[in-house]
Amino acid sequence: MTSAPARPVDPYPTRGAEEALVFRKEPVVWSDPGTPGPFWPRELERYDRDGFLAVDALVGPEEVAELRAELDRLVADPAVRADERAVVEPRSQEIRSVFEVHRISEVFAKLAADPRLVDRARQILGSDVYVHQSRINVKPGFGASGFYWHSDFETWHAEDGLPLMRAVSVSLALTPNFTTNGSLMIMPGSHRTFLGCAGETPEDNYKKSLRMQDAGTPSQKALTTFAEACGIEHFTGDAGSAVWFDCNALHGSGDNITPFPRSNVFLVFNSVENAPELPFAAPVRRPSFIASRDTTPIA
Repeated sequence: MTSAPARPVDPYPTRGAEEALVFRKEPVVWSDPGTPGPFWPRELERYDRDGFLAVDALVGPEEVAELRAELDRLVADPAVRADERAVVEPRSQEIRSVFEVHRISEVFAKLAADPRLVDRARQILGSDVYVHQSRINVKPGFGASGFYWHSDFETWHAEDGLPLMRAVSVSLALTPNFTTNGSLMIMPGSHRTFLGCAGETPEDNYKKSLRMQDAGTPSQKALTTFAEACGIEHFTGDAGSAVWFDCNALHGSGDNITPFPRSNVFLVFNSVENAPELPFAAPVRRPSFIASRDTTPIA
């Protein structure tokens, strides 16, 4: 009986007995220098250096109003709340996130296919792209909880099977993002080093991690080392502004205890040449509404 071929050695081991640091093996910007696209060369240079790039007024006020109205509609819909795509706050029981919004909403489907987003993703990743994940994040005032420090790639590699660092996220502000209302924090330059986390992945970990992350969480010692080396920057901006960030950038956000809500739509574009495989450090795949396995390129 012929046995199945052995899986190649994982270049980014994680969820083991100890944390591990591995230097990044792939480029950050995959397109050739001078490739035409919406980003200026100096913008791509900053993205390559820092692992993120803010873009002011990516969409206009009328579009923001339409997107915000759609977010409010989805959050208020009892059918959406009852769907497994919705994640509620553990304390207030208010909706925290709704996943796969580009499949359940025509408004967000249009945004996910918008050339202003897709062409930038293609320019960074050097290939056609598809939506690996989409969601709206809602942080109402007075107590919405934050998202602890993490690298998205660590989770997507461990639990979704993404083999390479060839994905980019964009967070589009639908309300003003201040330093005080739970805005995104990123460690510039952290995308250059993979931090493999300690501890095994429980089965169906996503049911807990989407509310309060545990597996895949860096230690305080490691975070302190990265913060001292890289610093921490906030993404702030008016509604309609956006931040693009590399899949391996360490990021997080604090609680929102102000009266001012912070709502964003979050889209992850993955290269069609980086199709998900079996999870590298989890017993089962996460559901497709969290990590799409449909790699059909956006037209």
